Amino acid sequence: MAKPLTDSEKRKQISVRGLAGLGDVAEVRKSFNRHLHFTLVKDRNVATPRDYFFALAHTVRDHLVGRWIRTQQHYYERDPKRIYYLSLEFYMGRTLQNTMVNLGLQNACDEAIYQVGGLVAGYLGIGRLTASCFLDSMATLGLAAYGYGIRYEFGIFNQKIVNGWQVEEADDWLRYGNPWEKARPEYMLPVHFYGRVEHTPDGVKWLDTQVVLAMPYDTPVPGYKNNTVNTMRLWSAKAPNDFKLQDFNVGDYIEAVLDRNLAENISRVLYPNDNFFEGKELRLKQEYFVVAATLQDIIRRFKSSKFGCRDPVRTCFETFPDKVAIQLNDTHPALSIPELMRILVDVEKVDWDKAWEITKKTCAYTNHTVLPEALERWPVSMFEKLLPRHLEIIYAINQRHLDHVAALFPGDVDRLRRMSVIEEGDCKRINMAHLCVIGSHAVNGVARIHSEIVKQSVFKDFYELEPEKFQNKTNGITPRRWLLLCNPGLADTIVEKIGEEFLTDLSQLKKLLPLVNDEAFIRDVAKVKQENKLKFSAFLEKEYKVKINPSSMFDVHVKRIHEYKRQLLNCLHVITLYNRIKRDPAKAFVPRTVMIGGKAAPGYHMAKLIIKLVTSIGDVVNHDPVVGDRLKVIFLENYRVSLAEKVIPAADLSQQISTAGTEASGTGNMKFMLNGALTIGTMDGANVEMAEEAGAENLFIFGLRVEDVEALDRKGYNAREYYDRLPELKQAVDQISSGFFSPKEPDCFKDVVNMLMHHDRFKVFADYEAYVQCQAQVDQLYRNPKGWTKKVIRNIACSGKFSSDRTITEYAREIWGVEPSDLQIPPPNIPRD
Repeated sequence: MAKPLTDSEKRKQISVRGLAGLGDVAEVRKSFNRHLHFTLVKDRNVATPRDYFFALAHTVRDHLVGRWIRTQQHYYERDPKRIYYLSLEFYMGRTLQNTMVNLGLQNACDEAIYQVGGLVAGYLGIGRLTASCFLDSMATLGLAAYGYGIRYEFGIFNQKIVNGWQVEEADDWLRYGNPWEKARPEYMLPVHFYGRVEHTPDGVKWLDTQVVLAMPYDTPVPGYKNNTVNTMRLWSAKAPNDFKLQDFNVGDYIEAVLDRNLAENISRVLYPNDNFFEGKELRLKQEYFVVAATLQDIIRRFKSSKFGCRDPVRTCFETFPDKVAIQLNDTHPALSIPELMRILVDVEKVDWDKAWEITKKTCAYTNHTVLPEALERWPVSMFEKLLPRHLEIIYAINQRHLDHVAALFPGDVDRLRRMSVIEEGDCKRINMAHLCVIGSHAVNGVARIHSEIVKQSVFKDFYELEPEKFQNKTNGITPRRWLLLCNPGLADTIVEKIGEEFLTDLSQLKKLLPLVNDEAFIRDVAKVKQENKLKFSAFLEKEYKVKINPSSMFDVHVKRIHEYKRQLLNCLHVITLYNRIKRDPAKAFVPRTVMIGGKAAPGYHMAKLIIKLVTSIGDVVNHDPVVGDRLKVIFLENYRVSLAEKVIPAADLSQQISTAGTEASGTGNMKFMLNGALTIGTMDGANVEMAEEAGAENLFIFGLRVEDVEALDRKGYNAREYYDRLPELKQAVDQISSGFFSPKEPDCFKDVVNMLMHHDRFKVFADYEAYVQCQAQVDQLYRNPKGWTKKVIRNIACSGKFSSDRTITEYAREIWGVEPSDLQIPPPNIPRD
């Protein structure tokens, strides 16, 4: 087989058609050499891959900065409504390539590096920072948008697999510096904690607080080839110089200085829990820290709104909602609501009702989960200590809200209890989701089925009260990163047929539908997939020392490890396949390489056991000579954005098998669809809309629907019925239970079996039979390569809806009240009008 082209060579091919713009190679080369020269210290004249990376990153950054400044000037002159997207987790992927693609510099950089004899492969090794798809889309759509979050010193942990178990290592991603961020100490702001509240004739005072400073670091977010560069501003915690010194006598100066860590711990580490709430005081501090700093910034910008101006121009808050939209991404930034009220009422002296109207019109809330254990419910006692004024404000908000409900539903005490922000009980708690719903003018779920569940169950009472508030905004992904950047071969094949407009209007992929039966196109698409598989096979062999059969079906299940995502259902299928091969070794089986990857929250015992089970099954299956290369099981270690960019383009089958009604949306499912994998999945999250777009017959849909799950709950789910009735299921469970996969520790998986048999909330056994039958249909189609590729083409052609550009356009029009713009800001080398 011919050696596959490297991504760099593919990008060159694309660049010929102008997709990654040639740019001025000589200028890039000169700039690169200059940066490389300054990177190298005098006593070291051999450049390392890191030197090349930083030199290239700074070269690309030079191209960004002029556009960045010009974009901000443009906003100050036009004074548009500004969008503030608040999130405690901007998932950081790699920025360098993404930025080169969006600036149209990809080819010029490749060529310049090539000419100076650089390490083209090596230079992509270190940068790990980009805002998520939404920030990319907001810049591409020309919205005046800002992402706000925390600059964590340590990101989500790195996962090591040791003896089959997950071990966490700190992700010290800032160790070598971050070429994309710019510290902005001149905009440092104070954030207050603790203290006491005094009600005086002049109003309410929050006194004797502890102050932590918030230092902003700005990262440019370039739109795709429109010269717009927006800002992601992340806050880092710094102790003030007088921190605690007054508490110590002079002799304890050293202790006092060491104590600064207590303040600076706020931005130290990202809490790695996924879909699980852990009520730690430090986490609440992080949530208030980002909100308090961000709101001061928003108000400063609202008041001045002249480029470089610090003097207030506006003092009246009447127009605040016309100029500011705050999107609360999940409940983590929920404190924006009481904090904005505090500023308006206590500081700016706006009367309560007016302040409440302004707050509601400004804030909007995106719900991301329906799992009860994931909803934030903070103890009142913690609030009382940490944020005493905010507790008073929340009580006042709740009182007015309950008075309103009581007037509409007289005597319905149970409804008041259900709708209160304060939950009574052994430990009084504040329900942050209720606060978000009450304090926002729009509430949305992230896929149609999820938004319906939000209205019918999670916030049913609130929906009855204000139905007009509730919306759906189905998630999306950016085609720049998740097609052009990670799968240049496929992007190139598509461009050849329909041009490159689909990169900013993904619905154009519909133009591929007439090519579903085109023999040449079917061949091209299959060839790209095979090249991606060969490349990923080589990567796996190098990393995992496992010989991969590149013509086997690449069956991929990558996401956070969680019971509701049902990695265990996948495990049961793998064991079933293994047992079938052992039973009838002469039979023809479709060869499969099953890959499961994802991180488990460090304190989540069951999730860690699931990882151990996957690796243990792999140990048995991969070393069984009877099985050979017909079945391999690999746990993909340390699943992250950069690994996703390799595995997704190579996948044949995408597993999206959560229990119906539990996955809000998913975006991995969309990335796989766009990259030519077929989906096996339940009718959950965005899978429902994917099936609607592509036709359910072009996905492998199986299992219980939401209403079936509800019916089973009413009837009572009995796992043993399935265990007794299905011999293959019984055999698989007994093997896990008996220690067949853990001969040295026969009891290793007793907790897994006990959970599956006696308290499985996610009904793994109930879907087992349908899942295994559906997998047999997958095998059958895979035996017919042309039939398989036709379905792949249909999926790609119908994935246009799942662009984050479409999602953000809907947010802009239906929640923020702004219109996307395709206006090109003139580049820095062209004088402005």
